[in-house]
Amino acid sequence: MAGRRWDTGATRRMGRVFARRSGGDGPGPVDLVASGKLDGALVDWAFYRDGRRDSKINSYTEALSRAKRGQGFVWIGLFQPDDRQLAIIGAEFGLHALAIEDATEAHQRPKLERYDDTLFAVLKTVRYVPHGDLTATSEVVESGEVMVFCGPGFVVTVRHGEHSELTGLRQSLEEQPDRLALGPGAVLHAIADLVVDRYLEVTDAVQADIDMIETEMFSPRGWRNIDRVYQLKREVLELKRAVAPLTGPMRALSTLRHPLIADETRNYFRDVDDHLLRVKEQVISFDELLSSILQAGLAQVQVAENEDMRRISSWVAIIAVPTMIAGIYGMNFDNMPELHLKYAYFVVLGIMFAACTVLYRLFKRNHWL
Repeated sequence: MAGRRWDTGATRRMGRVFARRSGGDGPGPVDLVASGKLDGALVDWAFYRDGRRDSKINSYTEALSRAKRGQGFVWIGLFQPDDRQLAIIGAEFGLHALAIEDATEAHQRPKLERYDDTLFAVLKTVRYVPHGDLTATSEVVESGEVMVFCGPGFVVTVRHGEHSELTGLRQSLEEQPDRLALGPGAVLHAIADLVVDRYLEVTDAVQADIDMIETEMFSPRGWRNIDRVYQLKREVLELKRAVAPLTGPMRALSTLRHPLIADETRNYFRDVDDHLLRVKEQVISFDELLSSILQAGLAQVQVAENEDMRRISSWVAIIAVPTMIAGIYGMNFDNMPELHLKYAYFVVLGIMFAACTVLYRLFKRNHWL
């Protein structure tokens, strides 16, 4: 099993972690679950040994003690914990103060940081919001955050946002003990893989929206949809903020030499990195395509304005002819030609009609009307 299971040196490192927390010879760890200190934030926790959930261990204190001795690892899932609860978790596992601060504040950029033997990863989760008709106020992409503290003997996941759920992930991993036997790094990979798979689902759905808006934009009077294009571009930008910064951390995890990341797990991270690269390329292409559609829409607006101005100018020119003639013959001078002719009225009307007809046909032939 060399290169497959979690590094056996975790025993010594976990001992140092708890030594920093308790001073080495102090009282044993407090049962955070039984004491209720994590109430309202704790989603689930379990102790895993040899890749299997040890259902015989119901005490958090016992699980922590076994993890300290390198017999397995503890996985704790939290949802929007408050500052006090995160401080308690930080003290329990010896987490760095800066990482705890990031997990408290949320709204972090996707990243991967290393503090001694602990890895701290921030991942943005996204969800496609189903909608009937895309409007200028439609919300297409909703985001959340998952933060993962991964260390020798423990994994702590902290979720922020209603759409950061890891539904079914723990159960799926428990059905694959060979993967869980790779240690905390396998949990980190499973979370990253789930997040990136959801990126793929969201990009497929957004692609359908873009195809629809592109078709509508190039239909007659399609420039009226320009506000919808702008809204969709904003939603794609939110997706881009989640995807693009994650490429660096995924590339690092696929090449990182770290006791928590087994050789086989690095291979899995390479696959996630490949999927993420594909998503990134799609999102960039979405952004560029929407920019092109937006520019085309603005060009259509200008063309439509020019056409309207031509129509208005044409009708003004046509109306100007009878207006000019009526203005001349409405000056009431005594000595004006044709004023006393018997058919002068009908002649002037005929001239007006003929001039307007000629102008109308001329503008029509030149597509001004």
